[in-house]
Amino acid sequence: MAYKVDHEYDYLFKIVLIGDSGVGKSNILSRFTRNEFCLESKSTIGVEFATRTLQVEGKTVKAQIWDTAGQERYRAITSAYYRGAVGALLVYDITKRQTFDNVQRWLRELRDHADSNIVIMMAGNKSDLNHLRAVSLEDAQNLAEKEELSFLETSALEAFNVEKAFQTILDDIYHIISKKALATQEGAGTSSIPQGTTINVSNMSSNIGNQKSCCSN
Repeated sequence: MAYKVDHEYDYLFKIVLIGDSGVGKSNILSRFTRNEFCLESKSTIGVEFATRTLQVEGKTVKAQIWDTAGQERYRAITSAYYRGAVGALLVYDITKRQTFDNVQRWLRELRDHADSNIVIMMAGNKSDLNHLRAVSLEDAQNLAEKEELSFLETSALEAFNVEKAFQTILDDIYHIISKKALATQEGAGTSSIPQGTTINVSNMSSNIGNQKSCCSN
């Protein structure tokens, strides 16, 4: 689905944050979009999103990041928000083994509801708590390889690898979309996406409230 977009950016990509409650998804979102971290952050209720604009191979890309609640009771509500997503960051907590064991469940849900070409990265968050580690780097790398996912460890608290995670996802999305555009533009002599294109973003922003502040209830 494509829409004409604002002149201030070339492309708009929707990315979803998924994973168990308490793994740090909201702080990853606030670190990336506002460079903020809140120690007293509350569990997300339902779905919220924030945006940030950055450069991808000389193009201005607006990343629309959707933060989905990890609690079981909200999963049926948030599943609709996977629709139209072209990227996903699947987060677990390196200090809580159960959140890592649930990664494959989240993958199944994502693959049931999202586009088959969605770019997925797995992130082991809270790397600053290495002394409390319950998930080894080797276990995570093995799972990522098995599921064909990109992987890195992050720390929203220390701003470690958060920027890199989203930049990698956006780069991969752009490369996939560019190849598709090239394949459909036989003889056009260009590998770029038509400028002013929104990539698979459902027009659902009116269904939710404004972005919440870091420490709101």
